[in-house]
Amino acid sequence: MAKQTKDKEQPPSGVSFIVEIASDQHTPYSQQICDEMEASAKARGTGIAKRSPDYVAQKMREGKAVIALADNGDWAGFCYIETWEHGMYVANSGLIVSPKFRNSGLAKRIKHKIFELSRSRYPGSKIFGLTTGLAVMKINSELGYEPVTYSELTSDDEFWAGCKSCVNYDILMSKERKNCLCTAMLYDPEDHYEPAETVEHFKEKKNVYERLLHIKQYWLDKVFPKKQNGNK
Repeated sequence: MAKQTKDKEQPPSGVSFIVEIASDQHTPYSQQICDEMEASAKARGTGIAKRSPDYVAQKMREGKAVIALADNGDWAGFCYIETWEHGMYVANSGLIVSPKFRNSGLAKRIKHKIFELSRSRYPGSKIFGLTTGLAVMKINSELGYEPVTYSELTSDDEFWAGCKSCVNYDILMSKERKNCLCTAMLYDPEDHYEPAETVEHFKEKKNVYERLLHIKQYWLDKVFPKKQNGNK
């Protein structure tokens, strides 16, 4: 008998979204956004830099966040900007889509919007990200991001401290912040390929990246078994 696979949950049909720069009027969604960030990280078995509702609300008030709302007013997605080393580096952090609206292409729209906002506010900054997902790598490549080594990212200790909530933090530190399960990607405004080139590169190397992610996960799990009952 052929093995049956579970279909991905599809978003409600006919729903439209407004993707815009967040403001003070959106702060009531802060708690819901933080709750979903934490729940999503636990479901993936990874971690994110934990942020409080007050922190998320402040990003909204500063105009350093993008929010997506469904046409009925439901919160649908979110992402915010963080800066490091006096604005030399910019990270688009906390990308999250409400579970009921996933697989709708909304994450891509949010990523494009927050990238535009980052380029507008910090035109000379390098924009970077860390991800374990091929879907996010694909979206990043469409914007002109390139895979890079960790040494090309910010050296700001505060940024790396945000990884403490990740289950793979021990791996990161054992590698002296030079490697981990995440793939580093960077957009350098002064030295970058055009999006068409980075998209083509991702298409050519997708299978390689996928194999590398699996191999890296396998070997690091052998060296750093997950914590169980408080013990390694």
